[in-house]
Amino acid sequence: MTKINIISGFLGAGKTTLIKKLLGGAFDNEQVVLLENEYGEVGVDGGFMRDSGIQVTELNSGCICCTLVGDFKTALDELMDTYHPDRIIIEPSGVGKLSDIRSAVMDLMDEHDITLEGSATVADVGKCRMYARNFGEFFIDQIENAETIILSRTQTAAEDRIEKCVNLLRGYNEHARIITTPWDELTPAQMLEVIESAASLLSTDEVVKHHHEHEHDHDHECCHHDHEHHHDDDHDHEHHHDHDEECCCHHDHEDDHEHEHDHDHEHEHHHDGEECSCGHHHDHHGHHHADEVFQNIGVETPRKFEEEAVRKALEQLDDEDEYGEILRAKGILPLTDGRWLHFDYVPGEYDLRYGSADYTGRLCVIGTKIDEAALKELFGI
Repeated sequence: MTKINIISGFLGAGKTTLIKKLLGGAFDNEQVVLLENEYGEVGVDGGFMRDSGIQVTELNSGCICCTLVGDFKTALDELMDTYHPDRIIIEPSGVGKLSDIRSAVMDLMDEHDITLEGSATVADVGKCRMYARNFGEFFIDQIENAETIILSRTQTAAEDRIEKCVNLLRGYNEHARIITTPWDELTPAQMLEVIESAASLLSTDEVVKHHHEHEHDHDHECCHHDHEHHHDDDHDHEHHHDHDEECCCHHDHEDDHEHEHDHDHEHEHHHDGEECSCGHHHDHHGHHHADEVFQNIGVETPRKFEEEAVRKALEQLDDEDEYGEILRAKGILPLTDGRWLHFDYVPGEYDLRYGSADYTGRLCVIGTKIDEAALKELFGI
């Protein structure tokens, strides 16, 4: 029997960091394979994870839903036949819907000796309300369909911020276990125990009921695109602009007055049958492809970069007027000094570290209303 864990989370929440932590001690003596579902043609996260020394399989160019379910089945078949793993960790796209991934796994249970041992969603404590308001169709689906919600960046968040975030998430999912303790205070085994024990609380009948309640009409809905993660560890990382109270528009979205975050792309789905700014009429859960809402710019380049130039470029990504609203940027780039620079960006902060080489330099940017020409000029590619 192969165990499957799904670790989901919106763009930049910290999924890959969590998976790296779990790999650091939760799966002793197990053969583990990671199935990554990237958004866009240029995948980056697989390169990040290969430093962990495990087998990584990537599914690019779409989210695991109606359009990619055939590829997902093929990938699962190959993983099972080639590696006979004890455990498969599925890391979905940051704009993927957890309901779709759960459905895809459960639909394959009759064909494979697999069991779903827990679906967890990572949520950034400082950005929950902003993402629920502006990208609720994707963010809320991930919250609603998780047995465990793991808050990231609580080590730097104020107590009232954490409480407000928990109250918000409880409004979407009253049954999930919510981990609020900073990750460095928990062992990998403790975190896995919460994820799997929360899943075991559901009976088989309840799991089946959950599956059917969240099935979608795939003639009208699917999704395409991305992925994310952020590194909270303390090793060779540089952390900049850690504005826990601000999003990219520099408004505090979790204060007592709750400023509205009004952008033309806003997708709030609080009322059945409302029409959002994309001109589509849909219900609370929405029926959008991810590529109707998000843009993905992926570039491969052999060019060698100066580290300081990359740092300056990342610092400018908060300029929404110049580049559009950048929700996520990540890359693996060769430096002029021979080292390779791995980087992550989410609104208000970025992270640089040195890592292993890749087959070429790669850069991926995800957001809305992106000015691709301005971005390429910024990075000099």
